[in-house]
Amino acid sequence: MTSLAALRPELPSPVQHIDDERFGRRGVRLVVKRDDLIHPELVGNKWRKLAPNLRAAAGRPVVTFGGAYSNHLRATAAAGRLLGLPTVGVVRGEELADRPLNPSLARCAADGMRLHFVARSAYRRRTDPGTLAAILRAAGAEDAYVVPEGGSNSLAVRGCEELGEELRGRADVVALACGTGGTLAGLAAGLAPGQRALGVPVLRGGFLDGEIRTLQQRAFGGPRGDWSLDDRFHFGGYARTTPELDAFAEAFEQRHGLPVERLYVAKMLYGLATLAEEGAFPRGTTLAAVITGAPFAG
Repeated sequence: MTSLAALRPELPSPVQHIDDERFGRRGVRLVVKRDDLIHPELVGNKWRKLAPNLRAAAGRPVVTFGGAYSNHLRATAAAGRLLGLPTVGVVRGEELADRPLNPSLARCAADGMRLHFVARSAYRRRTDPGTLAAILRAAGAEDAYVVPEGGSNSLAVRGCEELGEELRGRADVVALACGTGGTLAGLAAGLAPGQRALGVPVLRGGFLDGEIRTLQQRAFGGPRGDWSLDDRFHFGGYARTTPELDAFAEAFEQRHGLPVERLYVAKMLYGLATLAEEGAFPRGTTLAAVITGAPFAG
């Protein structure tokens, strides 16, 4: 198995200033934390969450979970190819097994991931020990190392703590888009006193607050850091966009030369621009936006 060090990640990732009048006229300085530049295939928070889990797998096959458009599944499949590690992706929706693979799942398969489709009802119960054992048995992955959906477990949270540590003294507020909450749980723990983490959930449901508290309890034994969520900017839910969001992202790309991933990063940047217009950040605030992913090139 190839070592993670041989993949030569760019750490710490660079911080760049963005001159944008929507923030400047409110007296807010915007910088971006370019986690999208850590590695061309294990992008952003996927590196930070997967790397400690891949070390723990110690060469065993890795099984993980996701929906049909999961960035986490793609990153895990890429890691398997790069490291010479067998991977199994448990995909939500057994009906998808009889359909042509979408570009995201096709990339997973091309990278050597074996896809196993399960009923949505079983997928919802995947954390139940009996259900998990049955899924692993059916997938022929009983001896595999299990990484949860989105990669968010205690190891991942502690890996993302390094993101906060890299941003100490660099910003007053650090914002990022949230899926399963692991990155925010670690980020908040790594920031210095007086810094605040702001999460922009990309899924509907309002469940992340409890998830983040649970993740911090498991990783650190209790709450860490100052963090909050603003759940107004999911644009209908995961993998959903609108013409308004697409237009915003395209204009941001053209203005700043920064590729904007649509399912996470665009929603976060749109949310920050809205919050700035609302006066949510006092004048003199330095706001750091974490670029957790790159646009998917099918």
